[in-house]
Amino acid sequence: MRTTLLAALLVTWSLPAPAGAVWGQKSRSCPRLESQLVALEQNGADPESPRLRRLRQRVDNKCVALNEIQVLSSHNSYHIQPKPALLALLEQFDPTLISLEYTHPPLDEQFSNEGIRHIELDVYADPDGGLYDLRRGLILIGEDPESGIPELKQPGFKVLHVQDVDFDTNCVTFVECLKVVKAWSDGHRGHLPIAIQVETEEDPIPDPVNLGFTVPLPIGPAEFDALDAEIHSVFPDRQLVTPDDVRRGLPTLEEAVLTLGWPKLGSLRGKVLFLLDNEGKRDTYIAGHPSLQGRAIFTNSTPGEPDAAFVKLNDPFDPSIPTVVSAGYLVRTRADVDTIEARTGNTAPRDTALASGAHFVSTDYPVPDTDPGFDPTYFVQIPGGTPGRCNAVHTAVGCRTEGLEVLR
Repeated sequence: MRTTLLAALLVTWSLPAPAGAVWGQKSRSCPRLESQLVALEQNGADPESPRLRRLRQRVDNKCVALNEIQVLSSHNSYHIQPKPALLALLEQFDPTLISLEYTHPPLDEQFSNEGIRHIELDVYADPDGGLYDLRRGLILIGEDPESGIPELKQPGFKVLHVQDVDFDTNCVTFVECLKVVKAWSDGHRGHLPIAIQVETEEDPIPDPVNLGFTVPLPIGPAEFDALDAEIHSVFPDRQLVTPDDVRRGLPTLEEAVLTLGWPKLGSLRGKVLFLLDNEGKRDTYIAGHPSLQGRAIFTNSTPGEPDAAFVKLNDPFDPSIPTVVSAGYLVRTRADVDTIEARTGNTAPRDTALASGAHFVSTDYPVPDTDPGFDPTYFVQIPGGTPGRCNAVHTAVGCRTEGLEVLR
């Protein structure tokens, strides 16, 4: 229903730019630079010549906006699958929990080795510390539920998938995860901006044998203020892309996105931006912050809303994705879900996601899974194996994939 309504809205809603507005505020030198680039290429210049490399990078820096590229994303980027005995027990209880059988390496390894430039973190509020120190599901397999992890006793948001049963992660606190991102970013100047999608969690889970499973705390205004504060505790303003940065003085964030456009890559290299996954928490997050004024995170919104800049459309077959992309919003979609495609080798969702123009294409398999039960030929990458490419649906005339990212 939501997809149908969104598609109808986009078909009937026009998006005129104000008189005199220039899409994306491209540099006045862009037409000249793009002409020089085309001329060099047509005259047979060596693709690896220093002159051509510098020109490609210059065009991409000055003339290509964030919403004119596509990058690879990892789903639940922190996730380490449960221990075999616990996973087997969970599957006996609910066969669909086979979907938990995937593991990601540490975040910095994903950036360096898998070309990931968009990650997803699930966070649980724990203002007093210790709420997630016990992993009670381990009692079912005869193991000590005490985590023995000091960080879990400290106040602050924790990163995990499902309390008590699917808790193993390559960074246990939100701040720890962000510090890994920052350290990698600081050591790899020139990287494409990294998007960090945050999903707040608060749902209880069934407790059929009365182990006393942890009941998460609700996420309200105070928790969102604390979440913003943790982001700012790790990243200085110069390394963040915030809604205020994109609004650039216009009345609403959406108006800025649809007229001024997103910032160019030259001003975004080495930076991060945050996206809120939860559509159900949007109203709570924007309360008191019209158009996300003063907030650190872009909400998952709907075209036509003042805060609309990022839209989550997880179904890669959703016909509205190219329209939303062409309008100027950032879009995230998924190439695979619940390990299904990686087991069957079904590449149709993957190929459709890449062709859709969605800016962030999420997968659990940036590399193949060679374990029994999986198709070892299935994986997802940006065509050519680069961290990003020029967007197939909406991009700048002079965009060249070869110049998008040059790590220093």
